[in-house]
Amino acid sequence: MLKSLDLSISILYILGILAIGLWAGISHRRKSKANAAGEYFLAGKTLKWPAIGLALFATNISTVHLVSLAQSGFDSGLLNGNFEWMAAFTLILLSLFFVPFYIKSGVATLPDFLEKRYDRSSRDWLAVISVVSAIIIHIAFSMLAGGIVLKTLFGLNMYVSVIVICIITAIYTIIGGLKAVVVTESIQTVVLLAGAFIISYAAFNKMGGWEPMTDVLKNKGEMDKLSMLRPHGDSSGMPWYTVFLGYPILGIWYWCADQTIVQRVLGAKDENHARVGPLFCGFIKILPVFIFVLPGLFAYTLVQTGHLDVSSLGVDDKGNVNSKGIYTLMITQLLPSGLIGVLVAALLSGLMSQVSGALNSISTMVSYDMYQRYRPEASDKQLIRIGKIAAGIALVFSLGLLPLLNRYESIFSGINDIIAHIAPPITCVFLLGVFWKGASAQSAKLTLWIGSVLGVVVFAINKIFPETLIGHIPFMMMAFYLFCTCVIIQVSFSYIYPVQHTEESAQLYWKSPWEPLQGTAWKGLGNYKVLSGLLLLVTGVLYCIFR
Repeated sequence: MLKSLDLSISILYILGILAIGLWAGISHRRKSKANAAGEYFLAGKTLKWPAIGLALFATNISTVHLVSLAQSGFDSGLLNGNFEWMAAFTLILLSLFFVPFYIKSGVATLPDFLEKRYDRSSRDWLAVISVVSAIIIHIAFSMLAGGIVLKTLFGLNMYVSVIVICIITAIYTIIGGLKAVVVTESIQTVVLLAGAFIISYAAFNKMGGWEPMTDVLKNKGEMDKLSMLRPHGDSSGMPWYTVFLGYPILGIWYWCADQTIVQRVLGAKDENHARVGPLFCGFIKILPVFIFVLPGLFAYTLVQTGHLDVSSLGVDDKGNVNSKGIYTLMITQLLPSGLIGVLVAALLSGLMSQVSGALNSISTMVSYDMYQRYRPEASDKQLIRIGKIAAGIALVFSLGLLPLLNRYESIFSGINDIIAHIAPPITCVFLLGVFWKGASAQSAKLTLWIGSVLGVVVFAINKIFPETLIGHIPFMMMAFYLFCTCVIIQVSFSYIYPVQHTEESAQLYWKSPWEPLQGTAWKGLGNYKVLSGLLLLVTGVLYCIFR
């Protein structure tokens, strides 16, 4: 249980974020009355690269990551750090190949982009899938992780505590719009990173450094926990080739085609800010392996040496430590009073930033992609009101999913398991749409429909009949197989139903692989091509070190 000092710090932080969010959003919208909807949903397209990069990171890194990456570090070592470092490659794809079209087409949502490249049916389907995925992946799972933390630290009912935090988050998000979201996310990113560094140092210091930790792993014959790239047949079910084949399918959907993430880019001041922002985020994404995953591995070795008591966590059916609460256990046992309050603030930052970003994206898609279709004459005031109502409904629906999602042993695995069955058709239609002239509207529509149905069927078989052949396929490889199937479907239907480009769609695919690199770029280190090369180099070196 927290002491009064830590509790006070946490409460003051929550109230401070609420005040800043309301001030930022309301004051920004008062400056421009001409385009109220644009100001609310896209911050009037005024965002610069530092805010975009920090907001992308904050929307991605939530309490889910703090809790579940530490859990994965405890259970399997650095392996799940691949989801962090591989993101660098997909952020480069976003910066180089997708951003120019998103900015050029002037879209407010990614479903809107699909309509411009393909047709209205593709837009409608993606809008529905995007809203559903935002509710499940970005909000419900974040609530679950936040609930576990708050229950452990405060001793409160998990659902009650999450509801209170989410209502506070919803207030400034629904009232303030994207500007409030981005300003608060930038602050929350700094707090979150500071908290993560504190717990990382505390675990490192308690263990006595890197060598004592590796000595414990050597003595237990578990040095593979330091390996990012595992051999074929590894017990984790995630050997190296599944990372390089499966992750891009998940990553391209998440970073390049998911409204909740890309909305920060759509609010960019210009194309260069939109390109550099994701690359900045790519460099920040190097950190989570060291400040989110590694502390979990240190916790594992601390338990082995008797420096961390996990008896309160209990064990599962197989006799293993129930590691979901390992992060909060580290906070309470490794930190002094005062610093615990800072870490709780960091955890709340992750929860609030994730929920606020997803709510804003849901309200944007419902307003522009659904309501405005049937009410094209709708005023900005009506669009904003519908968006606020949609955000409120999404929040309530997310709360109802918590008991179901809590059945997953690992939160992180649960998220990626669901994404692996959602992402393949969306990744397929975006990639082929941007890189292949021949991708037709009819083929995209059929690929989205058939691919989504296949994903649901395979997911159901996996859960209901786990002993079947499909049930034994790792989710990363399943994502790759589903993607390949979707590519075959779209290419086949593109020949059956040849493309008929409009004047607009003819401008929304690359004529050659080098064309994206010909856009105007800043000079020096700020050049997006230089930054892309540097990010590739740094990530490659890190993989060589931790292979």
